[in-house]
Amino acid sequence: MTTPFPFVSGAVLTAQQLNDIQNLPISDKTADYVLVVGDVTKRTIMNAAGATTITVDDSIFTVGDVIQVANKGAGVCTITAGAGVTINTSGSLALAQYGGGYLLCLSASTFTFFNLGGGVSYGTATGGSSSSITVGGINYTLLTFTSDGTLTVTKAGLFDVFMVGGGGAGGRSGSGNGGCGGGGAGLVVKVIGGYFLDATYPVTVGAGGAGSASIINNGLSGLATTLQGFVANGGGGGGSEKVSGLGITGGSGGGGGGRYNDAGQVGGSGSGNAVYSFGYAGGSGVTADGSGNRSGGGGGGAGGVGTAGGNIANAGLGGGALADSFTSSSVDYAGGGGGTGTSTAANGGTTGGNGSVSGTAGSGTANRGGGGGATVSGTSGSGGSGIFYVRFKV
Repeated sequence: MTTPFPFVSGAVLTAQQLNDIQNLPISDKTADYVLVVGDVTKRTIMNAAGATTITVDDSIFTVGDVIQVANKGAGVCTITAGAGVTINTSGSLALAQYGGGYLLCLSASTFTFFNLGGGVSYGTATGGSSSSITVGGINYTLLTFTSDGTLTVTKAGLFDVFMVGGGGAGGRSGSGNGGCGGGGAGLVVKVIGGYFLDATYPVTVGAGGAGSASIINNGLSGLATTLQGFVANGGGGGGSEKVSGLGITGGSGGGGGGRYNDAGQVGGSGSGNAVYSFGYAGGSGVTADGSGNRSGGGGGGAGGVGTAGGNIANAGLGGGALADSFTSSSVDYAGGGGGTGTSTAANGGTTGGNGSVSGTAGSGTANRGGGGGATVSGTSGSGGSGIFYVRFKV
């Protein structure tokens, strides 16, 4: 016998019904499903041959609600957070056949998933350049892509991903009193233990924005590094002296501003469940002496903002790089490019290019996503190309 749950006012229960209080009805699903409030009183069980999702939306459940979910189909079913929702777990949100667990509602938008077994393990794949690494005492195979390629999954499962977009080029002035902004670094995106892959995927590694020797140009933005649903945007180009000093919107950080009061654009940033992205804005450009002399801001980096130009003798520094040990050794990624003033140039962050008053400015480091340095009368620095890593436990 099944308990008539949820109970209604005035209902009379038999002893057998009270004994069966844990016997919730089963709600079979055969396709992607979004949980509703009534699922608190059911056991939601997925039964599909292909991959599916069970999505938890914001403001559906109340604190203390418990939602039971399981997967009896051959296809992997992934518990997925809707917009504005965070689902924390010490296990996996991807359920293999006969796996299951329950969601505990901690607030309208926060849940803990208690995996009771059947979580998907790490998969295996080929592509790029393969190496063996150890991180935190755990052995991994690391696949590295420094240019476009193909990732071939040989066993479906979870993977860790680290990707960097191409850096933006620095701005170019061509004027004796012009300051330009440094290029913004590429966005850094890191995914640990929560990315399920089961097919063959194209990998695109973003190129850096090309530097320019033409008079008065904003720097070109870098290109994005991409893999099936994840995008690490390219960094924004630095602003020029006159045409439009505004740093171009990009990934990790917009390029530093070139003209009076022109700010670098804010880059992508934030974090989510097992997914982290890193990026900061470029610095503003300023006019310091009332005679048209300008100082450009530094490009934003993955580790910090580009500083604003202070005066003609103090151009903006490029934003700091992000140090990360995804590949087992600590490596610096995505520093912003340095800006220029009328008579001085600033350094970029680590992997970012230094600015130059005349001659060729420094370029961002290849496969590290650094922004290029700005120049007054030479060639602006190119952005550094991005990189893509994927690793799995062995």
